[in-house]
Amino acid sequence: MTPTTKTRRDALRSIALGGAATLAAPHIASADAHGTTWKIQTSWPGGAGLQIFKDWCGTIAEKTGGQLTFQPFGANDVVGDFQLYDAVKNGVLDAVNPFTIYAQGIIPAATFLTSYPLGLRNPHEWDTFFYGLGGLEIARELYSAQGLHYVGPVHHGPNIIHSKVPIRSIDDFAGRKMRVPGGMVAEVFAEIGAETTVLPGSEIFPALEKGTIDVADYVGPAVNYALGFSQVTQYISMGPPGFMSLYQPVDLMDITVGQAAWDALSPEMKQFVEMETHTYSDMHHAAIQAADQEAWKKFEADGTEVTRLTQDDVELMTEVAVPIWFNYANRDKDAARVFKIQLDYMMSGSLGYVTPEQIEGLELDL
Repeated sequence: MTPTTKTRRDALRSIALGGAATLAAPHIASADAHGTTWKIQTSWPGGAGLQIFKDWCGTIAEKTGGQLTFQPFGANDVVGDFQLYDAVKNGVLDAVNPFTIYAQGIIPAATFLTSYPLGLRNPHEWDTFFYGLGGLEIARELYSAQGLHYVGPVHHGPNIIHSKVPIRSIDDFAGRKMRVPGGMVAEVFAEIGAETTVLPGSEIFPALEKGTIDVADYVGPAVNYALGFSQVTQYISMGPPGFMSLYQPVDLMDITVGQAAWDALSPEMKQFVEMETHTYSDMHHAAIQAADQEAWKKFEADGTEVTRLTQDDVELMTEVAVPIWFNYANRDKDAARVFKIQLDYMMSGSLGYVTPEQIEGLELDL
């Protein structure tokens, strides 16, 4: 085994343990950001997500020889999640690590810069969109108009559904009182008969406990177990094997920086931050998935049953979702432009998620 192989294996082992793997990077001695500290806030309030973020931030000063430092803050430590972008614009924060869906309030096209029901279904497909099909350039163009710089996407993982009753087909959602995050997800589930309601994460457990709702979506197994969902539900509903979540299969975050802070960096340091965003995305995704593996064992020990929808359910739900995609895309010219790239990809020989018959009669206002 070569030294390089051993180093990579050690790094991957650290990630699998949920740790603060520090991937080697050269010091940026020629950069002009000497002594710069960025205040950067994540949307993670705690748990594995926040620790992974803080561990990564802690590596930046060493990797740059002290020329750039990331001072990390958890969710709500400086401002609320919905104030993140204003805080960057006003200089209260220099950078943020939000769930990308939060940007749709100022950039409607951001609806299609993150996962949506039955759309792109794997992290590598989103990487293809951003880094191969022009998505990154469009995202930066749209963010720039808001005084922001979109550095790059950060992969999280699928969201899952907990329920008091077994969900074995999409028909079983009919009449169920279901917590959803709103937007396109809510419209899809309402279309198949669920009685949807929007609740913040902190209110899900008591609502399930009281019976106000009997079905709830939220993030992944590790976080949801820590929130006690196995105490108030008996089932977890998933897609077919290999497809954890039909409605949000890849929950995307990102690194966004204030334009002034970004412009103050040298070309070398900008490249470094871009590379580090790739590193963080890989670390974050792997460590979250590792934590999920432990959580599955805990759910099983508590008697939680995992039920799976079928490929027929996937096809039926896609038929429901497609016209809703077009509706959201046609609300904004840039949204339509972004969605068209993804639609062509989904209809290509590479994926085949969508057929010409499914979009017959639907048009994009480009």
